[in-house]
Amino acid sequence: MSCTWSLIDVNLFNLLCPHKFNGYKQNHTFQHYNKDEYIYFEKDHSNKIFLIESGKVKIGYYTEDGREVVKSIHGKGDVFGEKAIIGEENRNEFALSITEDTSVCVLTVDTIHDLMQENKSFSLKIHKFIGLRFKRIERRLSILLFKDTKTRLMEFLKELSNEYGYDCPNTGNHIIKHPYTQKDMASLLGTSRPNLNCLFCELKEQNILDYYRKEIILYKNEQVLAS
Repeated sequence: MSCTWSLIDVNLFNLLCPHKFNGYKQNHTFQHYNKDEYIYFEKDHSNKIFLIESGKVKIGYYTEDGREVVKSIHGKGDVFGEKAIIGEENRNEFALSITEDTSVCVLTVDTIHDLMQENKSFSLKIHKFIGLRFKRIERRLSILLFKDTKTRLMEFLKELSNEYGYDCPNTGNHIIKHPYTQKDMASLLGTSRPNLNCLFCELKEQNILDYYRKEIILYKNEQVLAS
């Protein structure tokens, strides 16, 4: 299994759901999906974008020989299907719910285009968001193609550190409280869970990190946190 991952800097849930704190569920369409249920398939008409209220969604595609390529995994507050905004007519990827009772807010492309025309600031944020996502996918694909699994893990830890990490004032270590399961991480890194677990054990033995179910502790180590 191969993959790229993309972590999002911009949380657009509040931006795209202006009624979130004022009856937003009555003003927007929400759809619910069970685990392993597809939200859309490759070749489906691309006329909506989706915002995750709860749960997690995997984005990917299948190669000609049937291998699954995982491009990204998104959680609460994330947006997916955004290529519809810039003219994609048919999906070139699938979106799959990977948790029970995944809830997504559905917005039509016409709605987004209307908002973009009415609000220049909103339009700029949308274009910035899409541009950042494309840049990150390109960078991650390059790393995936030309780096070994351990290097990919190190790069992923840097991303997690930037997205979910904070410094512990008592120890000076960096704490990462993240939403991913080990299965998620393995999929995003294009490796197996046993191989990922071996890498974590190796890094633990080297006193680089310690890891728990939803928490990773990065000890003071330039190998991991250096840009």
